[in-house]
Amino acid sequence: MKRTILVTGASKGIGKAIAYKLSQDGFAIAIHYHNDKQGAIDTKKAIEQLGGSARLIQFDVSNREQCQQIIEADIELYGAYYGVVNNAGIIRDGAFPALTEDDWNSVIHTDLDSFYNVLHPCIMPMIRLRSGGRIIIISSVSGLVGNRGQVNYSAAKAGLIGASKALALELAKRKITVNCIAPGLIDTGILDMDPIALQEAMKMIPLKRMGHVEEVAGLTSYLMSDIAGYVTRQVISINGGMI
Repeated sequence: MKRTILVTGASKGIGKAIAYKLSQDGFAIAIHYHNDKQGAIDTKKAIEQLGGSARLIQFDVSNREQCQQIIEADIELYGAYYGVVNNAGIIRDGAFPALTEDDWNSVIHTDLDSFYNVLHPCIMPMIRLRSGGRIIIISSVSGLVGNRGQVNYSAAKAGLIGASKALALELAKRKITVNCIAPGLIDTGILDMDPIALQEAMKMIPLKRMGHVEEVAGLTSYLMSDIAGYVTRQVISINGGMI
């Protein structure tokens, strides 16, 4: 039986690329989505066209009760996940004085609280399986150095790093590794960025280009592999040399 990986936010962008790559590595994929059902269906079709195995799972990562109910039901039906890629997130950018309470809360609830909401129902079944496991958290360069206009997002992504390092210590004896990936500027195909701002951002990137979703997926593939069993509690940047 194939080991299953839950990938949140897998209907587009980085999450979709990760789901596709991990399926090529031989994992069965639980494709999570919130609102973009068609995107999730497209991800599933792409995986199945190459002989992979995938299923859809829908919930709001910011809704703790919903996460618990749906994830527990999925595990009851299909068994514990071998790994989780916590990727789903949102942005609500703006200068701090202009940030509304909703701008702050929505980003924190979605990007940071999802760490608990998604992982908490997954951990004990993984432990009981006694087969080790992999947890990969998609953070951001903003969580490492902060970013102008992203106080809320930077706070959430920095929080993910702290939580991941602590959880890695707790789960190490269970042979479950926990690592963060901190992408820089990645071309997701849906990047909404002012051309002048993009030009300025490029000046900060020694490689003078945006990253590709496939490059983030490739790093995720390594961290999810058996050969990465000695890598845990790390934050690995993929940002073209920005920092």
